[in-house]
Amino acid sequence: MLRLVARRLLQLIPTLLGLSVLLFLWLNRLPGGPASAILGERATEAEVARINRLLGLDEPVWVQYGRFIKRIFQLDLGTSTQTGRPVWEEFTLRFPATVELSVAAMAIAIVVGIPLGYFAARRRGSWLDVTAVSGSLLGICIPVFFLALLLKGLFAVNLGIFPSYGRLSTGIDATKVTGFAVLDGLLTGEFDASWDAVMHLVLPAVALASIPLAVIVRMTRASVLEVLGEDYVRTAESKGLDKRVVRARHVLRNALLPVITAVGLLTGSLLSGAVLTESVFTFGGIGSFIRTSIDARDYPVLVGFILFIALVYVLINLLVDVAYSLIDPRVRVH
Repeated sequence: MLRLVARRLLQLIPTLLGLSVLLFLWLNRLPGGPASAILGERATEAEVARINRLLGLDEPVWVQYGRFIKRIFQLDLGTSTQTGRPVWEEFTLRFPATVELSVAAMAIAIVVGIPLGYFAARRRGSWLDVTAVSGSLLGICIPVFFLALLLKGLFAVNLGIFPSYGRLSTGIDATKVTGFAVLDGLLTGEFDASWDAVMHLVLPAVALASIPLAVIVRMTRASVLEVLGEDYVRTAESKGLDKRVVRARHVLRNALLPVITAVGLLTGSLLSGAVLTESVFTFGGIGSFIRTSIDARDYPVLVGFILFIALVYVLINLLVDVAYSLIDPRVRVH
């Protein structure tokens, strides 16, 4: 297992280096150069030259790339042109909200999607199967932002069951420890703050979980149907093994392999694609900050975001490989 993890970590190095090269080339190929992108279209030549000297953009390309890599290893991603604060500080301030939302959405998708897909496959052609397939198709077709607006209008504005915006209610003064609102309330014993944070999570998490839930249901159903037709399942059943053993050890365990891959990819996409959901519910995560950064052409933030999400993706892929090896030991030899 340790050799598998070490081998996968070594394989991540060229991936991240290749991404750093692409990002560096993108920055140096911006219209008018990075200086014009920072200063705007009306910048004078003198101002552009001053920024080039200040940022070292008048030096050879390999020198600039070396400095770029050094700053990345030092977690120095530059300064946001919007807030004037370091990019890393902005990420550590806002990323917990996005992680909390993404984890809640993925938990909903997994807890509901895998059992629903499994039982739909076991009862193929029944009303449960038809409902699961139709619902998953609907979940894929409905845009996330439209579903978020529907949920907000119905359950927050009209019925008043859930809050309509933010992570905590205005009157709650919660102690910040980790930046994760639910966890902070549990750690500090402020259970009212923790419950309030959960209530604020429900609507955006359900909206964000719609597409992953639909994908997991369809993939679990298709995978279970495929495994049910395998010879080793029929052999186990013909030998008289307990049905619960056959379903857990032979069917579900083998059917989960492609689902784990989908969960890994969907988790990465949730972390990087929560922009619209956070904007609808004013959630204050990294997604809404990236949206404003795009509008403001805040390139240091965008570069840092791309690197950060790439790192998250490769780490999630590592976790997927580890989970694969735990479910199917044959993977460890490859």
